[in-house]
Amino acid sequence: MKADKRSVIRLLKTARGQLDGILKMVEEDRYCVDISNQVMATEAILRRVNREILKAHLQCCVRDAVEGGDREKKMEELVDIIDKLAK
Repeated sequence: MKADKRSVIRLLKTARGQLDGILKMVEEDRYCVDISNQVMATEAILRRVNREILKAHLQCCVRDAVEGGDREKKMEELVDIIDKLAK
């Protein structure tokens, strides 16, 4: 992985902490809107992690593949990722 590993780990640990908090909120029968807000906050962190990983992938792996003449596989990967993000 070419992304800033420390940053990704920090964000993922934050998301994990938020998930633990959400589980506790559900167990305690907390207000639905409060739970939903925490779910959306966690999703935002995970989207940020994914952006960092994909950005690094474009800057390193895809660039290297294009420069090395092996771009077709990387282009297919990118199309697959874009399709998944659009769902």
